[in-house]
Amino acid sequence: MICSCEDEKIVKPGCVCKPSTEDATLTRTFCAKKQENGKYLVTLIPGDGIGPEISLSVKKIFEAAKVPIEWEEVDVTPVKKDGRIAIPDKAIYSILRSTVALKGPLATPIGKGHVSLNLTLRRTFNLYANVRPCRSIVGYKTPYDDVNTIIIRENTEGEYSGIEHEIIDGVVQSIKLITKEASERVALYAFKYARSIGRKKVTAVHKANIMKLADGLFLESCKRVSKDFPDIEFDDMLLNQACLEITMDPAPFASTVLVMPNLYGDILSDLCAGLIGGLGLTPSGNIGRDASVFEAVHGTAPDIAGQDKANPTALLLSSIMMLRHMNLEKEASDIEQAIFKTIAEGKHLTGDLGGRSTNTEYTQAVIENLKATMV
Repeated sequence: MICSCEDEKIVKPGCVCKPSTEDATLTRTFCAKKQENGKYLVTLIPGDGIGPEISLSVKKIFEAAKVPIEWEEVDVTPVKKDGRIAIPDKAIYSILRSTVALKGPLATPIGKGHVSLNLTLRRTFNLYANVRPCRSIVGYKTPYDDVNTIIIRENTEGEYSGIEHEIIDGVVQSIKLITKEASERVALYAFKYARSIGRKKVTAVHKANIMKLADGLFLESCKRVSKDFPDIEFDDMLLNQACLEITMDPAPFASTVLVMPNLYGDILSDLCAGLIGGLGLTPSGNIGRDASVFEAVHGTAPDIAGQDKANPTALLLSSIMMLRHMNLEKEASDIEQAIFKTIAEGKHLTGDLGGRSTNTEYTQAVIENLKATMV
């Protein structure tokens, strides 16, 4: 990722990064300077349902790990602004100041007229790339022991562009929007991400055999970008073929980074989450040029909210992605090892992982293992 701080309106005060014209439309790395108290500012969006409980778990574990951050909690409940639904200014300014945020699950009522808060956040900050790693976790047995997939999903257009209308009574048209700019942008991010983690291949997933213009443009954009990365192999795969092969044998996909349009990424990333035990074990990061938001992608689980039953693992693993984005590798590794050790031991697992422990007990077990790791 390239740091591009030439836009003075969004630069965090004290940023020490040098302006760069290279990849100016892409994201900059975490470029904040420590505050006077020696800590980085990080925006926290606790979310709805179990969100506040699992956010509290993250805060307790970060405190035990002595992570040098200061949380700034904000509410993202939409408000009307100039006749449109928007994120409150306080939340926007917080995220632009910190350039990084951690978000718990947000509820969106199903039905006409309700705005998705997650989609609103992505549009507000142009979070164009969604990164979803899925890795088998020792101690939680599934039919597969060797899942290690990385999906990068274009996050701003496709079927989720929100361009829909009723032509006549009973006939609705939904328009899939694919642009060269957005396709090349996410492809470029996928190749750079692959290089940064040592993977030697990028695979574009598509349905260009059916949607020859829309998916054809996405595929051609990926091919065009691949020419600038001679050290990384490029291939492509139909969505249905990818779903079939990854469920038959996920092992070969551990060597590639999968990049795809919005809807396909939504489908395939949840499929891969199912291979490792579900969304409760799956981290996620939304990358943008001016800010990045890391989140738990599971639901708000209102049926268990406030009962100390929630599993904070997904948000914890997302927070680890955030720490690595912030170049806090030691803290990220310490917490990650403690989480995996806790799950491998199997003594303090929450109900969704087959155990009987509370959120509090699971969190405390992670903290105890963390202390042992840090010694």
